Amino acid sequence: MIKSFMALLAGLTFSGAVMAADIVEGQDYQVIDQPMKTEVPADQIEVTEVFWYGCPHCYALEKPLNEWVDQLPDDVSFDRMAAPLGKVWEQHAIAFYAAKQLGIEHEMRQDFMDAIHKQGKRLTDKDDIAEFFTNYGVSKDEALKALDSFGVKSEIQQASAKMRGYQLMGVPDLIVDGRYVVTPNSAGSLENMPKIASALIEKVREERTESE
Repeated sequence: MIKSFMALLAGLTFSGAVMAADIVEGQDYQVIDQPMKTEVPADQIEVTEVFWYGCPHCYALEKPLNEWVDQLPDDVSFDRMAAPLGKVWEQHAIAFYAAKQLGIEHEMRQDFMDAIHKQGKRLTDKDDIAEFFTNYGVSKDEALKALDSFGVKSEIQQASAKMRGYQLMGVPDLIVDGRYVVTPNSAGSLENMPKIASALIEKVREERTESE
């Protein structure tokens, strides 16, 4: 009951825009013990969503997150990382990285998640995933090759290493600048996650200005 009340209170507190001065370390976000190196130019701020296609919370976050991403300023680079936590998660992570390799992830993403969450499909078998991919202009052979490719296996290994580095045990999460983690619990709600991330983006800008 207390936890639910606190989450509601956080949701009320952050109903509007959130500034860097409004957020509290250890309460609204966590600091990663050993920051991870980002993969963007030095003048960019990296934001990464860590997700699982089969996660109902990730599915619910899609709309508010996509709306937020569409309004991000030019100095922010947004990406996604599929979390390979467990056998089913790993199969969906393979699907994600294969779809990225084939250039169809953005196009098929919503349909893939709808198939899981609305139609009750598991989409964990590679043949089923490859067949699904054929709806987006690739052949089944091309899809199967991508699903079994060295590049995808390497992406899975890197994602697993990053999950350990970020010390993440669940999803969804937003990682800002490889240093700060926003979770549904810390933000108070799924809808507040982008708002806290925006405040952290502002915080990173301020830190960079101070260090110049």
